[in-house]
Amino acid sequence: MGGSRKTRAIRAALLSKGFMADDTHHEMFWLVVDGRKSSIRTRISHGVAEYGNNLLALIARQIGLSNRELYSLVDCPMDGEKLKRVLVERGKVRP
Repeated sequence: MGGSRKTRAIRAALLSKGFMADDTHHEMFWLVVDGRKSSIRTRISHGVAEYGNNLLALIARQIGLSNRELYSLVDCPMDGEKLKRVLVERGKVRP
């Protein structure tokens, strides 16, 4: 479950589960809910090929997930609808 993840896998998971990317110096990913950007966002550096536990924990915190939930999001058991339900239940986004 734990361990590092390839940056491209993180990027692909975010994009396939409701995030959109704004490409600047770092790629900024915003969760889209009902066609609008929410306040849930994270960024991924262009120059990092793989994210270890510390950087993955930072992404998890930014999105509002536990480390275990982030691994589930990246590894695909958690889909975009489940992500949104979890964040609504936690009051991070509006239904």
